[in-house]
Amino acid sequence: MSLLLRWIVNAAALLLVAYLYPGVAVTTFFAALMAALVLGLVNAVIRPILVILTLPVTILTLGLFIFVINALLFWFVAEVVKGFEVTGFMAALIGSVLYSVITLVTSWLLFSPPKK
Repeated sequence: MSLLLRWIVNAAALLLVAYLYPGVAVTTFFAALMAALVLGLVNAVIRPILVILTLPVTILTLGLFIFVINALLFWFVAEVVKGFEVTGFMAALIGSVLYSVITLVTSWLLFSPPKK
């Protein structure tokens, strides 16, 4: 049940990114659901491989190259999922940062264990 709720929250976060930033567009909630699903799968499977392959560049840039990897994966998902569009690399970079911040905050607020 928690996984389904996280999926819906991530889709809503993607809709919020599209609302806040004009470089990212989502046509329907179903497109946001599919984009959130594909984005989660891409981040779970492809991102770790890319991080390992680009480790020397990431070290040289003091970790800033991770933003480039995130942006490229965000852009890739926009190319794969119909109804989810990103206008260019800078839009992907800004969109991926916004999406990361929004999902971080919502996950912290909704899914963190209560303090005793």
